[in-house]
Amino acid sequence: MSDAQVAVSANQLLNAKALGRVLALSKRQIFRLNSCGKIPAPIRIGGAVRWSNQEIANWLAAGAPDRRTWEARKAVRR
Repeated sequence: MSDAQVAVSANQLLNAKALGRVLALSKRQIFRLNSCGKIPAPIRIGGAVRWSNQEIANWLAAGAPDRRTWEARKAVRR
């Protein structure tokens, strides 16, 4: 893979089905976790709901905290 391809895949946006595959959960469970704030906030593009692949990787590396804790940790790093 070239550096450009790695950069594109690192910044990829995941839909609920793809995020479910990453987390080994169903699409429905992803939306349930989103509505109760257990996963990072999605990016909304029109009617589409997507999650940043890089943010999900960082979130998992941090131990998958709830959204409030995750947002607080991100604010401290900035």
